[in-house]
Amino acid sequence: MGGELPFPEVPHAVPPRDARALSKVFLRELAAREEGTAEHQYVRNTLVEMNMSLVVYAAGRFRSRGDEREDILQVGMIGLIKAIDRFDLSREVEFATFAVPYIVGEIKRFFRDSTWAVHVPRRLQEARVELAKATDELSARLGRAPRPSELAPVMDLSEDQVVEAQVAANGYHSTSLDARLAGDSEEEDAALADLIGQEDPALALFEEFHTLAPLVEALAPRDRLLLHLRFVEELTQTEIGERIGVSQMQVSRLLARSLDRLRDGMVEDVGGGREECAG
Repeated sequence: MGGELPFPEVPHAVPPRDARALSKVFLRELAAREEGTAEHQYVRNTLVEMNMSLVVYAAGRFRSRGDEREDILQVGMIGLIKAIDRFDLSREVEFATFAVPYIVGEIKRFFRDSTWAVHVPRRLQEARVELAKATDELSARLGRAPRPSELAPVMDLSEDQVVEAQVAANGYHSTSLDARLAGDSEEEDAALADLIGQEDPALALFEEFHTLAPLVEALAPRDRLLLHLRFVEELTQTEIGERIGVSQMQVSRLLARSLDRLRDGMVEDVGGGREECAG
């Protein structure tokens, strides 16, 4: 390599802060090397090892699946390699910011393609395999779909257990709410989401209430009382003034101040959330 780059002896042991700075240098070098050469592969492998901490960080979001941690890390490494291969030096973005969504996306794709859509007990997961084998065998023999009473002796289960396994098997795959359901004509085609449930307007307010609650709690007791009297008891400003012994003008000014403070707090929270997502 001619000593052109500060290659670390143990790339995966490089601290994240140093890896961030070194990655910029190595990504420029990777772009300059001819793909397929030993030099290109060496720089690429070093980048992968230096940024393994990003995979560990992303995998931490799925820590509840402890029994699959090794699989998650391996899949995350695939996402990291894709990010390295697709990173564009001309974009003014940190590599870590670019790579983490690739890693997380690869992990989510792994769960989508290789795991159950909903959680079911392990005994039912195992029963699904036996159910599929028994169903295929009896279907070929009978020329029709077998009944639970016919499956039960083959699977060495009771009829109720066979039915339970059949219901659980439906959880292995899920259908997107955006999936198109064919109708008699092209105009009658509809998405599954169009046919089930309905929009709950209260859901749109949930996040705002969740953000607003601590802001209201941080107000002075008198300010909280004013908000309660105005928006819960729905008193007029004049009635509020008579209740607490101040003028209507003072009530108006105090309410305006509290509402401005809450509004500013909401804006800051939304802005902070966007910055965090971007990071």
